[in-house]
Amino acid sequence: MRYLPDGTWMQKADAHTIREIGIPSVVLMEHAAWSTLEAMEREEIDCSRVLVACGSGNNGGDGFAVARLLAGKKAQVDVVFAGREASLTEECRIQKQICENLGISIYRELPKGEYTAVVDALFGVGLSREVGGVYAELLEKLNAMPCQKVSVDIPSGICAASGAVLGCAFRADLTVAFQCEKLGTVLFPGRDYAGKVITADIGIDTSFFEGRADIAYTLEKSDLPARLPVRRADSHKGTYGKVLMITGSRGMAGAAYLSARAAYTCGAGLVRIYTEESNRAVLQQLLPEAIVTSYERYDGEQLLSLLQWADVVCIGCGLGQDGTSESLLKGTLRGSRVPCLVDADGINLLACHTRLLSESLAPLILTPHMKEMSGLLGCSVAELQESRMSRLHEFTEQYPVICALKDSRTIVARHKKPDFVNTAGNHGMAKGGSGDVLSGVITGLMAGGLGVYESAVLGVYLHACGGDAARKKLGSYSMLAEDLICGVGECLKEAEEQNIKISRQKRNL
Repeated sequence: MRYLPDGTWMQKADAHTIREIGIPSVVLMEHAAWSTLEAMEREEIDCSRVLVACGSGNNGGDGFAVARLLAGKKAQVDVVFAGREASLTEECRIQKQICENLGISIYRELPKGEYTAVVDALFGVGLSREVGGVYAELLEKLNAMPCQKVSVDIPSGICAASGAVLGCAFRADLTVAFQCEKLGTVLFPGRDYAGKVITADIGIDTSFFEGRADIAYTLEKSDLPARLPVRRADSHKGTYGKVLMITGSRGMAGAAYLSARAAYTCGAGLVRIYTEESNRAVLQQLLPEAIVTSYERYDGEQLLSLLQWADVVCIGCGLGQDGTSESLLKGTLRGSRVPCLVDADGINLLACHTRLLSESLAPLILTPHMKEMSGLLGCSVAELQESRMSRLHEFTEQYPVICALKDSRTIVARHKKPDFVNTAGNHGMAKGGSGDVLSGVITGLMAGGLGVYESAVLGVYLHACGGDAARKKLGSYSMLAEDLICGVGECLKEAEEQNIKISRQKRNL
């Protein structure tokens, strides 16, 4: 896993490293500068003539140090200092003085001339106000320059906590992030401004982040093997859970099929689809492994019997929003005592019955996309986009649920748990049925014995990895939701093989 701190937490970790570990700030600054230069060389940035834009904080100090190192490699280097002398930090003052002693040209206004690269070291992760005035004018001019662009730690003007553009921001081709990539360059629009992000170890102690619930994190492919549910040699289908999928209104057999097949693919032992009668025949043909039970109208006694049978419940995929669907949702949330995932139409129905979220005795996972979430919150999608993190946290504080807010960067949130931010996946997954597959993936993991929060996190990531595998095989234009399931299966196979390899190595020790 990788931590994704905001600016505040990164500054705390920096201070902890200086105070408790004893590494001086100026040493960290030297490491940062060398890491930036190495990344530029590795990415083949043309450093024959470079302009470095520096502010008066420690980010500016990093920039002055980069300018000095470039000059030491015989590059032509100019510095534009946009900060105030009175605001210079001690470390930045030292680095600026060294550049002056070496005769590096330092300008107060943007110098004329052409450059092969621009290095942005104006603001850093501590910026919290909108950029305006001369700073905004400088950023606009830097963005307009026809050369390669590099940001030191984070593009200036991007909020390190939300990814928002604070008035205006530097558009980088390469961002060299120190110790950890910042949350603001993972979330959009900050992601678009950061270009390629390379993380450099400069010596900051990230153990400081361990056990803190308000620092976001993400997963990497190497994390999959250790997080999968354990499968025992002496098991049977009942070992891996009985899943009840309350999915598919008339004409929506596809949603029921995709979610059920995904649950089976992720290891569920037995899947029963409870669906509208007209879907029975097609589902029995598409997925003969599933039990299909149907309804023509709401039957509370039948529903309760099925809920008592199940170990895990999934409701909402293609469910519809008529009176029968509403009764099914109410009956499920009031009658279930096992983990329950609510998706799609189930969430749309919940928007009018949010009290059910507090009344239900079942552990709940909600998987809304942005439009569905805006309905739950009673706000517009635009309002949600502007403050998604704070609104998501308010929602999970108010209701005892796990919420996987689906978007280009899906976020899994639970009160008093760290936010998981998904960084896998691709735009080829923007197809009908992808959400149904995600619901099935998470449900299958819960059936296999994973905890509710752990299933939501791993399910979101595994679903995205399946999307990446499908894109690699088919390309992003032609891949369909069903291809995600095949991709998920490939990822699970790779992870299982890795676990087998690790087990053999342990036995041979």
